[in-house]
Amino acid sequence: MGTEQQITYFLRELANTGPHADPGRRAAAAKGLGRIGRPEHAGALAEAADDPVPAVRAAAALGLGRLGVPEAGGTVLPGLMRDTGPWVRRRASVAAIRLKLTGRTVTEAFVGLLDDPDHHLRINALVGLYALGVTGDAAAVSRLLDDPRGAVWGRARTLLYRFRDDPAVRAQVIRTAREGEGAARARALEMLPRRCGERLLDSLLTGLRDPSPEVRYAVASRLLNLERPSLRDDLVEALRTERDPEVASLLLSGLGWRGERRVTGLAVRWLGDPRAGRWAATALGHIGTNTAGEHLRGALTDAALPASTRGAAAVAVGRAGGRDAVWLLIPLLGDPGAEVRAGAVEGLGELVHDGLRFWERRPVADALTTHLASGRDATWRTCNALDGLDEALPALRRLADETSSAEVRAAARKLLDAAEAD
Repeated sequence: MGTEQQITYFLRELANTGPHADPGRRAAAAKGLGRIGRPEHAGALAEAADDPVPAVRAAAALGLGRLGVPEAGGTVLPGLMRDTGPWVRRRASVAAIRLKLTGRTVTEAFVGLLDDPDHHLRINALVGLYALGVTGDAAAVSRLLDDPRGAVWGRARTLLYRFRDDPAVRAQVIRTAREGEGAARARALEMLPRRCGERLLDSLLTGLRDPSPEVRYAVASRLLNLERPSLRDDLVEALRTERDPEVASLLLSGLGWRGERRVTGLAVRWLGDPRAGRWAATALGHIGTNTAGEHLRGALTDAALPASTRGAAAVAVGRAGGRDAVWLLIPLLGDPGAEVRAGAVEGLGELVHDGLRFWERRPVADALTTHLASGRDATWRTCNALDGLDEALPALRRLADETSSAEVRAAARKLLDAAEAD
C-alpha cells in the first residue's frame, strides 16, 4: 500500500465514528496520519480531538505533535491539556512543547498542569513554561520545591532561578524561605544569596525549631555563615536539642571549627552516632582543650564506637600533636576497622608534617613502612604520611627492590625519587 493509499485509509478510519466502529482503529489512524500525513490533514486530527474516547483524543494529540502544524495544534491542544484523561493531558502537553506553541492560552494550560496528580505532567508543565520563557505562576512553581520527585523539584528550582531577577519571583522565593514548609522552605533558602541572611534573621532563628530536619539544616547553614557572635547562643542551644544526625553534624562542624567550648559535652553525646560521630570527634579536635583531648583519647580505644568516629579521632589526635600521640596512633595501624587504620595513618602524617621529636622518628618510620609493605590499605595515604621522613628511606629502598606488589613498589620509588630531588 502506497503513502497516498495509507493516508486515504487513515482518513476513512478517523471518520468512522458509528456505534459499531472500533475506537482502537481510530486511535491507530490518528497516530499513522501524524506520521505520514501532510499539513492539510491537520484538520482531520483536530476533529479527532473531540472524539468521545480518551485513547483517540490522546492519539490525536500525538498525531498533531508529529504532523508539525502549530496553527492546528494551537486551536485544540490547550483544551486537551485540561482533558479528564491523564494520558490525553500528557500527549497534549508533549505535543505543545514539540510544536513550540506560544500565547496566553498555552501558558495558562501549562500553569494548570503544575498541580496535576501525575508527576509526568508536572514535569511537562515546567518544561513547557521554561521553553515559553515565563514562570506562569511563581507561587505554584515554588510549591513544587516540596515535590517528592527530584525530576519535579529540580526543574522547579531551575525555572525559579532563571527568573531570579524578576521582582515577583524574587519576592515569592523569599516568602517561601520565610513561611514555606518542609523541603520547599529548605530549597528556597538554598537559592537565596548570602546577603539575604540578615533580612531573614528572625525567620531563620525560628527555623532552628522547625519540625522538618531539612529546614533546620538549611537554616543552620545560613546562620553559620553570618559572622555574628551573638548567634552562638542560639546555635549551641539548637545543638543541645537536636536529634537529627545530619543537622547535628552541620552544627558540630560549624561550632567546633570556631572553637566553641560549650560544644564539648554535646559532641561527646554524638560520638556513638554512625553519621555524626566523626564530626563530633573533629569538633573536639578543633576545640583543643584538655577535656576535649581526653575524650578523643578515650574514643581511640573504645571499640563500641563506630570506626568512622575512631578514625576521625585519630586524625584529630595527630593534629593536636600531644606527647603521647605517636604511641596512641601506632597500635591503631593494626586495627580491624579500615577507617580506623586510615585515620591513624593520616594522624601520623600530620605529626610527620608538623615535625616529630627525634626519638619518635624511627618508630613512626618503621610502623608506616611496615604498613605500606602490607598493602592492606590505600598506598597513596601511607605514601603521603611518609613524605619527608628520612628514617624510612632504607626500608623504602628494600621495598622498591624486593616487594612483589607493583603498587607498593611504585609508592616506594616515588618517595625515593622525591628524597633524591631534595
